[in-house]
Amino acid sequence: MGEIVGLFDGSASGLPAQLTSKAALYEPATEKEAPVKHLAGYSPFVVFCENSGVPAGELATDVVKLLAFLRANIDDILGDPKLRDAATIFVGNVIVSMRPESHWRVMADGSREVGTRDMQITVDRLFDGLAEVDDAVVAGLVTRLGEWSTDEPDESALPELRPFPVVQAHEPYERPELPLPEYHEVDGHVVHYGNRWGADSPPEDSYSVETHVERFEGLHKVARALIDYLTRIYDVDVSLDPAHAMDVSTNTGEVIDVARVTPRDPLAAPLTFVWTSFPGVVVRAGVLHDFPFPICGCDACDETAESEASRLEELTLGVAAGGFGERYPVGRERWAEYALFAADGSGRRSGKGPRGSIPEKLAAAEEQLKAVQDGWRPWPPRKTRGARD
Repeated sequence: MGEIVGLFDGSASGLPAQLTSKAALYEPATEKEAPVKHLAGYSPFVVFCENSGVPAGELATDVVKLLAFLRANIDDILGDPKLRDAATIFVGNVIVSMRPESHWRVMADGSREVGTRDMQITVDRLFDGLAEVDDAVVAGLVTRLGEWSTDEPDESALPELRPFPVVQAHEPYERPELPLPEYHEVDGHVVHYGNRWGADSPPEDSYSVETHVERFEGLHKVARALIDYLTRIYDVDVSLDPAHAMDVSTNTGEVIDVARVTPRDPLAAPLTFVWTSFPGVVVRAGVLHDFPFPICGCDACDETAESEASRLEELTLGVAAGGFGERYPVGRERWAEYALFAADGSGRRSGKGPRGSIPEKLAAAEEQLKAVQDGWRPWPPRKTRGARD
């Protein structure tokens, strides 16, 4: 049985490309693919509904009735992997249909999400929640979906932040050589970080478990190499005052070292590097946004020093090239937003979310960002080559 024509808008299609970063949306520099609003693969659930005496068309337009039906039949759905996947797709299509700009996306860990930038639901985990929560939690979800579906577009919404890098450094950056030790499981097998789980999802017991975190020690070396490069190529001031660690609002754990690199142009974004004992590095770019390296470090995320070094270099070089922009406040929620374009134009990252901070600091950031509404300027190059100041 094929998908029912007219049940959801448009023709059913496959999944979009998987995102390559867990921290933020990533889009290639080439033209973006069309968003997926109607995902195929839900026919077994339509058959299940009909066999249960409930037309699927009624459930597709009534999220309250849909959630009640799912909870009433949760054991049958969870007991059949094919039916569960079909029901998951059906639910995702229903949520997507509630807002015109909503769509499907596949996260870096393979999980499927639906929603908008303001609200995302990981539908692959929805059924586990429905099997465990009480009626009050379900009622809360229904209320949140209802508010989200009827929310009018924010009149204060701004056009897309697109700070294109405009300055190419006259000398290319070269990553220092990183150690590549071999790591082993308890049973002696070699751990192939970066491809540990292959095409499979990480096992549940790998989340929040951190083994061999020493594999990230090379990030300390990369951060120092980047600062050496920045001070050699650009007209900047470097301060090693430990107080600069307060620039970073992300929980960093024990701080080992700090360096703030400030370009000698007040309209170019500063960078604050914080070396942590994890081991890792947290970078404050501009005035409001922190970027941790690694993002997580747990076994499930399966990050490597090489992949995180690439992200660290993309951020640092992109900021210096003029490819970084920030906005605050955005919309009724007064969120902060950033966009980062790679220095070589190969891709971009962006993010938007609430910003918890001291009111005085937020007010100062708001005032400062008024001068760089189209993005921070490129860093000024050194006028002379030679010894550092």
